[in-house]
Amino acid sequence: MGTTPQNELAVSAPSDRPSASISAKVRDEFHALTSTCGVYELGSRAKLRLTGSDRVRWLNGMVTNNVRDLAVGHGVYAFLLSPQGRILGDLYAYNRGEEILVDTDRSQLDKILATFDHYIIMDDVEVTNLDGQLTAVGLAGPDAKKVLAAAGFTLPGLQPLQVADVEWNGTKTEVIAGEQERCASYEIWISPEKSREALAGLKQAGAMLVGSDALELYRIALGVPRYGQDIHERDLPQETEQQRALNFSKGCYVGQEIVERIRSRGNVHRKFTGFRVEGPPPAPGTKIQVQDKDVGEVTSAAVIPAANGDQTAALGYIRREASGAGKEVRAGNSNAHVADLPFHDLLKQ
Repeated sequence: MGTTPQNELAVSAPSDRPSASISAKVRDEFHALTSTCGVYELGSRAKLRLTGSDRVRWLNGMVTNNVRDLAVGHGVYAFLLSPQGRILGDLYAYNRGEEILVDTDRSQLDKILATFDHYIIMDDVEVTNLDGQLTAVGLAGPDAKKVLAAAGFTLPGLQPLQVADVEWNGTKTEVIAGEQERCASYEIWISPEKSREALAGLKQAGAMLVGSDALELYRIALGVPRYGQDIHERDLPQETEQQRALNFSKGCYVGQEIVERIRSRGNVHRKFTGFRVEGPPPAPGTKIQVQDKDVGEVTSAAVIPAANGDQTAALGYIRREASGAGKEVRAGNSNAHVADLPFHDLLKQ
């Protein structure tokens, strides 16, 4: 495998310890993401370019979703699994015609590169790390498309995870529509030297600059798990409830036997879900209990500044027999109720 050296003014990761207090700044930023438009750098994302005549066949045999039948300009979300069916990482793969672009969190980059290297043997596949060549700016909110247009990004109608090549201020960029159609979001892939200019243009067009704390609240309200926080290598794909990452008709891939066995034999014993907590946000690892018996655990939690008052929301896992929406449970020392994801009411301002 060949590699060459590599998204917000680098936004630092949110604190591991949930906080019950929300600053006025974070409230305003969360409100922008849910009611108008927030803009943020995505320096925490890494990009890989896959080239070579075997790139489609090879990647299709590596990940859980269907890369083989991707139309040019479209992408999918997928897991990378061990032979035992455990999740080594998650990524997005986009068909860019003569290449495949892989987008993942920078924290996973070394593991994904090592796994790719292990499985490229006699295949005509070249993997290039685009560090330093390509970065991204994101924006989200009901006014996101309007802000893009005001800033000079002229877009066609885009389906989720569809890419449009857009020239902006003499610069070639790629604009990608987010997965959640009910919560509009976009990414702009752009050269690092132009990213600050794009960020300034989007702010001038009406977007509010948003930091990592507000983005974390938004992620939890959306119910989107993050690898390393809510998804770990011990987890099986079906436990995460991320059906968008799985394709059951694409053919063989690493770990497929385990995934197919789970599907044919029935559900896994636990599932990823949401919790509404009556009290401060429980720390990650806090046990979920029913009648003093452990039935799950919290992986993320935060106080969300909702329109009808601050509410504590959490993400985590629970045994399926205890997973009915509305079921009363205990999260550490607090009462809580199981909740469907996303938390739709928390996204309305």
